[in-house]
This record gives sequence, C-alpha cells and structure tokens, in this order.
Amino acid sequence: MDTQRILIVDDEPRIRMTVRGYLEADGFEVLEAGDGPSGLAAAVREQPDLVVLDVMLPGLDGFEVLRRIRAISRTPVILLTARTEELDRVIGFTAGSDDYVTKPFSPRELALRARAVLRRTHSPEAEEDRVLRFEGLAIDPDARTVTRDDDRSVELSALDFDLLMALARAPGRVFTRRGLIESVWGRDFFGDERVVDVHIRTLRRALGDDANAPQFVGTVRAIGYRFLARPLS
Repeated sequence: MDTQRILIVDDEPRIRMTVRGYLEADGFEVLEAGDGPSGLAAAVREQPDLVVLDVMLPGLDGFEVLRRIRAISRTPVILLTARTEELDRVIGFTAGSDDYVTKPFSPRELALRARAVLRRTHSPEAEEDRVLRFEGLAIDPDARTVTRDDDRSVELSALDFDLLMALARAPGRVFTRRGLIESVWGRDFFGDERVVDVHIRTLRRALGDDANAPQFVGTVRAIGYRFLARPLS
C-alpha cells in the first residue's frame, strides 16, 4: 500500500514541526507550506491525500484556500482554527472542509482525526455499493455524487456526503448524534456532539431542504435525526 501524504499549511514553524513528528510517527509522508498561496500551490501540484489547513494564514486565509481547492478537487481538508464561534465553523464546512480542530490542540488528537478522515474518504467498501434512489434524490456511493430529480448536482464535502450516506442507508431509522458520530467521524472522535447539528444544517442547505418542512433529513426532537425520503424500488 502506498504511503499516504498529508500537507500541513500553517504559518507557525513550531506547529508544523510538532504535527509533522506525530504524523510521520504514524507512517504518513508529510509536506509543508507556510502561507496561503504556497499552500494552495502545493495542494494543486502535489495532490496530497489530506490537507491540514490553518484558517489564519498570510497571503490567502484558510477559507479562501479551501474554496479554491474545492473548485478543482475533493481532497479532504481538516481546518485548524483559533476561532471558536460556531459561525466560523459553519463557513468552513459550507466551503467544503471535512473536519476542524480548534487551537490549542493535541497533536495526537489531530493525528487520530487525520486517520479517521482518511479512513472515511478512502474506504474501499463504497465501491461495492449500488446507487441509492429515493423520491427526489439519487446517491451514487461509488462516484460519491448526489443528484436531485431535476438532474441538478448537489455539491457536498466528503464528510457531509458520508453523513448523508449514513442516514440514507437506513431510511426511517432514528440516529442519535452519538450514533452518527461513531458511524461517520469514528469512535476516536474528540469534540462536541453538536458538530452533527452544524453538518446537518449544511447538508440541508445543499439539498435545498427546509428544516421546518424537510423532504430528506428530519429532526427527532431531543434524540437526533432520520432520513425521510421514500426509497424507489
């Protein structure tokens, strides 16, 4: 199996050095960049398996780098952010990030999250799945595409796609937030369970789903969520 490559984009050399040590100890090949423009160039040129991207970067901030990566690639991205406001997280997820880690952070936690993201996005199990068809929606696990019944393509981050798949594989089943985290983020996830709510909002927005009258993702009060669309035979 080829060694997976991770690009770290952060303007603090100490952080890059520390994270590099943990990731290399886990068997990854690590690339580095110290600002937004060079990070974007490295992401395009090197095509790494994962990008760890700081939000506060010189030249181009992390959100803009992420948007430009997403315009040409589905490479998974973990955001590093010192901003704790939920709005910033929503902006990042809407732009297409797959996870976030808030500074200050544990390098071991970041390494675990990196492995979890790579496990989600490089799993061979998806190749065995067939297209899932519902009223108003088709999901292709192999191509990792989502299409509305008007042939409109739905753009999702890798993590939001995995969240949709977890729900759609068991239509009608009620999932708790913890159950979704274990299915999508993995059992080694460290963080607030409310991250699920953030991703449900971005998923609904991408699907054009009204939270007050949902067609696809419904809320089960005080418990969690379920997939509402009826499967087509």
